[in-house]
Amino acid sequence: MPSIIVQNIVKNFGSYIAVDDVSFSVEAGEIFGLLGPNGAGKTTSIRIILDIFKPDSGTVSILGGPMSEEKKNNIGYLPEERGLYQDIPLERCLVYLATLKGMENSLAQERVNKYLVRFDLIEWRKKKVKELSKGMQQKAQLITTLVHQPQIIVIDEPFSALDPVNTQMVKDLLREERDSGKTIIMCTHQMHQVEELCDRLVLIDHGQSMLYGTLHDVRKQFAKPAVALSTPDPLPALIPGVDSIKQENSDYTLHLLPGHSTQELLQTLVKANIHIEKFEIAMPTLDEIFIDVVQKQGAVQ
Repeated sequence: MPSIIVQNIVKNFGSYIAVDDVSFSVEAGEIFGLLGPNGAGKTTSIRIILDIFKPDSGTVSILGGPMSEEKKNNIGYLPEERGLYQDIPLERCLVYLATLKGMENSLAQERVNKYLVRFDLIEWRKKKVKELSKGMQQKAQLITTLVHQPQIIVIDEPFSALDPVNTQMVKDLLREERDSGKTIIMCTHQMHQVEELCDRLVLIDHGQSMLYGTLHDVRKQFAKPAVALSTPDPLPALIPGVDSIKQENSDYTLHLLPGHSTQELLQTLVKANIHIEKFEIAMPTLDEIFIDVVQKQGAVQ
């Protein structure tokens, strides 16, 4: 059974429809992408899942049933806005927040220190939170999300303010949590991170679910008749069956004319003695799909 089941949730604020009949499920042991432009309804959906907002209609099942106070202690939430106490030392802040999740003080202290070492913050543990950089505060916020070892992890823009080294560390950590069977919902505008990390995704726009499924299926749905080709040889300007050619160094994207197949193109290139290092169906990036869906939805609205 999925850890989270969202069924036909609707949420209105006066005449404004924030979430309009959205459904999806999230399995244990996966990273699930919750995507959408600003104002799409993502945050409202998260708040409904976390029982901060009540839906006007529809249901949410968490770990086999309705939300309870006990289940809330089994959830880790990283909001986009930081929620740390700024005027107390980092270590004291993290330990206190961990105890709010039901942890004994000694266990909280032990786990916090382990995370401080892993996140390279141990030397800053006695500094006030407000003295830390934005990147350090983001790492501290992640510690508060994970320290009580929640079964469900909801993270909103987890890579905000992080440099490449720390971004990679967080990605490795999220994969570890997924592989241990945790349920992870990730909200982000960084589509390349979704492509790298997420097993499945839902794209919400204007409060409605526009795309839902595995990353492969979503990309396949939007694939156009095109080929990604790598060759050290120059290509002729005109190739039978090819509508247009886009080149980046030795990599080409060839868009086919209607009625022409990739097999025909391959045979044409071989006959022309073109040395082929890579030949595969060109799949759109998630960035391209995101823009396409959002722009079309905006035109409809």
